[in-house]
Amino acid sequence: MNKYELALVVSAKLDDAAREAVVEKAKGYVTRYGGEISEVEEWGKKRLAYEIQHERDGYYFFVEFEAEPTAPAEIERHVRIMDSVLRYLIVRRDEDGAEMADNQPAPEAENEEAAPAEEAKEEN
Repeated sequence: MNKYELALVVSAKLDDAAREAVVEKAKGYVTRYGGEISEVEEWGKKRLAYEIQHERDGYYFFVEFEAEPTAPAEIERHVRIMDSVLRYLIVRRDEDGAEMADNQPAPEAENEEAAPAEEAKEEN
């Protein structure tokens, strides 16, 4: 199982109970697809960098979970259509807790690939 983090920006127009219901629904999708939630962080109300759906503020929530590699696509499919969610993002975490980009090699691989290229430059 891989570690993931789900970031949610929820509409600031909702009251506290409705906001919690949106987060609980998103957590329900995680558990429905075999995920195990380890932590939920609420960052509170923040000013958005730009207006989204005519809103300038949003509540930020971060849900850390472990799941199979197929789960994030299914979770995104459901979160995408939730009306109260302004933005969402699921990122895979490495073992140290840092975010991993799917299209970039691991730091060790970069060093190994760079060494032959440097040797080729020195030979010319």
